[in-house]
Amino acid sequence: MRKSRGGGAPALKDLLAAIESRSALVGVIGLGYVGLPLIRAFCAGGLKTIGFDIDTEKIRKLRAGQSYIRHFPAHLVRELVHSKAFTPTDDFSLIADCDALIICVPTPLTIHREPDMHFVVGTAKIIGEHLRRGQLVVLESTTYPGTTREVVLPALETSGLSAGRDFLLAYSPEREDPGRTDFQTADIPKVVGGYDALSLQAASRLYQHAVKNVVPVESCEIAEAAKILENCYRCINIAMINELKMILDRMGVDVWKVIAAAQTKPFGFQAFYPGPGLGGHCIPIDPFYLSWKAKQYDIPARFIELAGELNTSMPYYVISKTAEALNQIGKPIRGSRILVLGLAYKKDVDDLRESPSIVLIEQLKKRGARVDYNDPLIPSTHRQRHHDLQMKSVPLTPANLRKYDLVLIATDHSQYDWSMIVASSRLIVDTRNATAAVKGSKKHIIRA
Repeated sequence: MRKSRGGGAPALKDLLAAIESRSALVGVIGLGYVGLPLIRAFCAGGLKTIGFDIDTEKIRKLRAGQSYIRHFPAHLVRELVHSKAFTPTDDFSLIADCDALIICVPTPLTIHREPDMHFVVGTAKIIGEHLRRGQLVVLESTTYPGTTREVVLPALETSGLSAGRDFLLAYSPEREDPGRTDFQTADIPKVVGGYDALSLQAASRLYQHAVKNVVPVESCEIAEAAKILENCYRCINIAMINELKMILDRMGVDVWKVIAAAQTKPFGFQAFYPGPGLGGHCIPIDPFYLSWKAKQYDIPARFIELAGELNTSMPYYVISKTAEALNQIGKPIRGSRILVLGLAYKKDVDDLRESPSIVLIEQLKKRGARVDYNDPLIPSTHRQRHHDLQMKSVPLTPANLRKYDLVLIATDHSQYDWSMIVASSRLIVDTRNATAAVKGSKKHIIRA
């Protein structure tokens, strides 16, 4: 075990020296879609890492050289583990061995759409139990402005140590986009805000070993708010295009062709696309984090809340379009056989977090439909915080497709053969414009 450093300024000086020399040991807590790519970036930068997770099955797989995330292939796990650059563990006493600790745990919403901070609080308390002088703690989990100072700091200081004097504290928002191939973790500029000047210096220098461009800002709160801004921007624009889709649909105008036409403008326009609802770990959640925090300052975030509510309502719009489509062939939803194509929240990922497909399936079943799903990347469902479908992906064949009264396209995976799906399905509701390029008759396809 690494020996505890001396107190106060000497310990922090040793920390900075260890970071500069790349001898610092980096601990990453939370080995999911954010934690694993971050570990890879630090290892590529020449630092050794320890990965912590409470999920013993994840630790078992990582130690065996296996991966549970599609875009983080097993050969990378084997390479990192076998080189001893990465040590996966569920032994949190090893926190004391680390020079820097990075928190990458979930920040979901409660059923009342309020921040659920128990993962962050629990992790900070565990760190506090093992915290020693001369360590740097960085929160990466997306959250509301003030979390680092108001939530994480008090939990860490239960150790009897003080931030800025005995240990350093910073916030640096993760910017992962699962499934994206044009940007790796090292390519994405890293915003960093420190509790104080020394914390900012240490965290910035640490991340410079892992990413190409570090963007220091004046405070943790600025860094926290920057991530909220990024995702509120996307949430609001997606809500606008979803609302426009419903308006134009009623007018008989193809929203996808409208977007293509508007996109020809070389300035002042960025294309956003409609869908069956928002998914993933950020965009469906972050606006509600900000609106909840704004209420503490007696400021209603009406615009942001409206966008969040509109996006949340989209699966129900899709359900209504599904009912209309079935009505055209004289069938109610109750008793109809429906196949949902795509369970992941977006194309070409195996990520179920906040996926609108989950809501679609639950609501269709609630209305009496007999529902199956197909997703080439998700062979079976697993228990989630608020959902437990207990379903398995059915084979996607022409014969199977013909068994269903309606096929609902919820996720447009690249692996899907859209020509075969269009030719073999009796009725289709397409929420992703996935069938647009298929030639031939499309009278049985309804856009939603």
